[in-house]
Amino acid sequence: MRNIVHRHLGKMVAGTSIAVAGTAVMVAVTLPGTAGADDAGTRAGRSVPQAAGAAGAGDAAAGGRAVAPGVVEAAPAEGQQGEGRDPLTDDELKRAEKIALSRQLFRSSESVDGDRGPQRLGVDLAEPDAAEAGKPDAPRRADVTFYDYRDDTLVTRTVDLGTGKVVATGTQRGVQPPLSRAEKAEAAGLLIADPLGSGLKADYEDATGKALTSPEQLQLSGAVYRAAPGAQPAVLDKCGEHRCVRLFPKIKNGPWVDARSLVIDLSAREVARLGR
Repeated sequence: MRNIVHRHLGKMVAGTSIAVAGTAVMVAVTLPGTAGADDAGTRAGRSVPQAAGAAGAGDAAAGGRAVAPGVVEAAPAEGQQGEGRDPLTDDELKRAEKIALSRQLFRSSESVDGDRGPQRLGVDLAEPDAAEAGKPDAPRRADVTFYDYRDDTLVTRTVDLGTGKVVATGTQRGVQPPLSRAEKAEAAGLLIADPLGSGLKADYEDATGKALTSPEQLQLSGAVYRAAPGAQPAVLDKCGEHRCVRLFPKIKNGPWVDARSLVIDLSAREVARLGR
């Protein structure tokens, strides 16, 4: 495999320091999502076999009687409406998004894949006003954030969950919150379809014996990329104003692939390689 990867990608990288290569590079380092995933050890939530001496000590402490196994109680049923500063319930999340996405916003905006309607980013419990802080009966509000790819605008709408009305709307440019799952998948699709994605596809085929044709074949992490003067080709100069992504793809049940030298501009739907 090492020799094959050399043919496609130029350099195998190991350790905690990663040199950004010209194409995708297989890596054997800790990247997002690898912490705690030691296949050879015990993962969180798995039981650990009890040593013989420990078992005897437990029985002795219980007066020689076997200790009854523990019982995990089912989680309480989630209500439709939370209280105070409780996290938003599933029902509140759905209602907040439905209220925030007005017909006008839906018709005038565009999602990451070019469909009508803005790209949903998230729904969060809104902070109470200063005069409401600490009051148990303070109104519960939700901040719903969308990204409009039609004009690269972040739209935040605050919904009063008690009255079912939008109480505030804000729009910002040049603000780039974390990426949604749909945006990372769209970025991967653009990379796979682009000539600069050839290294990623070659790595995938080497590791699996199959062709990489869809983002669903990968586990995806990613981060927003902002332009830095002189650090990228001119095609990426608008990153920050545009929504741009650096992906950290992982072959399912396989290694990570270092594709950090490649940036996907979701707004312009272009892929470029960073300058060295």
